[in-house]
Amino acid sequence: MIKKSTIQLLRFPFSFFLMPIYLFAVTQTENVNITNALIIFVILHLLVFPASNGYNSYMDRDTESVGGVKRPLQPTKQLFWITIILDSIAIALSFFISWLFVLLLISFILASKAYSYRNIRLKKYAIIGYLTVVVFQGGVTFFMVVHGCNIDNTMQVPWLLLVSASLLIGGFYPLTQIYQHRQDAADGVTTISMLLGYRGTFYFTAIIYTLAMFALAIFYFSTLQEKDFFILQLFMLPVFLYFFYWMRKTFKNIESANFKNTMQMNIIASGFTNGAFITILIIKYFG
Repeated sequence: MIKKSTIQLLRFPFSFFLMPIYLFAVTQTENVNITNALIIFVILHLLVFPASNGYNSYMDRDTESVGGVKRPLQPTKQLFWITIILDSIAIALSFFISWLFVLLLISFILASKAYSYRNIRLKKYAIIGYLTVVVFQGGVTFFMVVHGCNIDNTMQVPWLLLVSASLLIGGFYPLTQIYQHRQDAADGVTTISMLLGYRGTFYFTAIIYTLAMFALAIFYFSTLQEKDFFILQLFMLPVFLYFFYWMRKTFKNIESANFKNTMQMNIIASGFTNGAFITILIIKYFG
């Protein structure tokens, strides 16, 4: 029987926060293979991402709030084996997509394990850990989705889109760490947010998101997709408003950099960004 702690620590709802990259990639995929698109969604959001979350929780054994879980239970050996099973199923399913997809997925899984595994522990190095997440959850994931969803398994993915996807993750990720400084320090981990400090995390996020929007503007306008860019900006407005509200609140009182506000930021950012790309997809195929 699967334990309550195992289900909790796989953190399936957290996949919602990573969904924008998948949806973004699908909007930029010509000749979508619907079957492959559904398989890839399952592989990433129901198998690989939860397995990554679970493995990280198994290694960390958090006693305080962690990504989407306010009061984490303690993991058991069952969690470890479930993550292995989920990764194995994901790899098996990826053979239905392409050999390149298989290789990229395995590299993603290995990077995820290296990020958390105690004897490697990339996450304890602020810059290396940050770049690992940005590259694999951003550019690599974007490429995998476009390649795998395309009927012809295209290899032609614009580099500007890969950069944009990485920047979107790069701006989002430090904010997910801002409430964990004390817990990470106790575990010997130095995150990018700890390195930047509370104020620096907000400034850094603002800069990275500005670069992301600039890169997207160049791409959308150069490919005559101005309407899609304006749709994205419309949906991002509430995100930016809450971000600056939370930043101002935190600058006045550092205690505002807490789990509750972080999760609200995550939900608002992911919800509206997902909504933007879903809207773009609806207009593209039904408009």
